[in-house]
Amino acid sequence: MPRIKLAIKKEYPFACDIQVRVGDLNYGAHVGNSEMVGILHDARVALLRAMGLNESDLGDGKTGIVMDDMVVNFRAEAFLGDTLAIGCGFAEVGEAGFRILYHVTRDGKTVAVAETGLVAFNYAARAIAFLPGVFKEKAGRYLVSSE
Repeated sequence: MPRIKLAIKKEYPFACDIQVRVGDLNYGAHVGNSEMVGILHDARVALLRAMGLNESDLGDGKTGIVMDDMVVNFRAEAFLGDTLAIGCGFAEVGEAGFRILYHVTRDGKTVAVAETGLVAFNYAARAIAFLPGVFKEKAGRYLVSSE
């Protein structure tokens, strides 16, 4: 089976640090794959918070997001107490969805490269929705260059 290979971008417009906790470790004493998903979730929440938004309100008071897909390429281990620097930003912002690209490093070394596809969702109507204009405007400030 061919491997999905994500490219590291030159720059990521948003960055946050997340410290590895004991609950992030698996039986190999390093960050587990499901725990990395949670770490990326924390980074996504931090990115949206920096924009004055959150996962249940993309700026119009009624539109949130749901996960469509995710790819994580692991490149190195991370251990208890490590500080992970996570660079991230938006790509492919469309009418109803967008992608977030992530680069996770420890002391300058790549730990993981990831990408998530997210879809706008109206939880009251239980239906896919259009991305609010305010979200698109704010996301434009955090676009990852296609280079």
